[in-house]
Amino acid sequence: MELTSESLSAFAASWGSLYFAVMFFAAVAYALWPSKKPLFDHAARMPLSED
Repeated sequence: MELTSESLSAFAASWGSLYFAVMFFAAVAYALWPSKKPLFDHAARMPLSED
């Protein structure tokens, strides 16, 4: 199997899309995980605090 620019481009297009889709769903799952709610609520209130 010869490594050409076309084969490298096809590899990057297929596996790169899969990689970014997995990372996107992992980030969404992290952000919506129920145990993270207090952390994100605290972070949302930080700009309003008088500290």
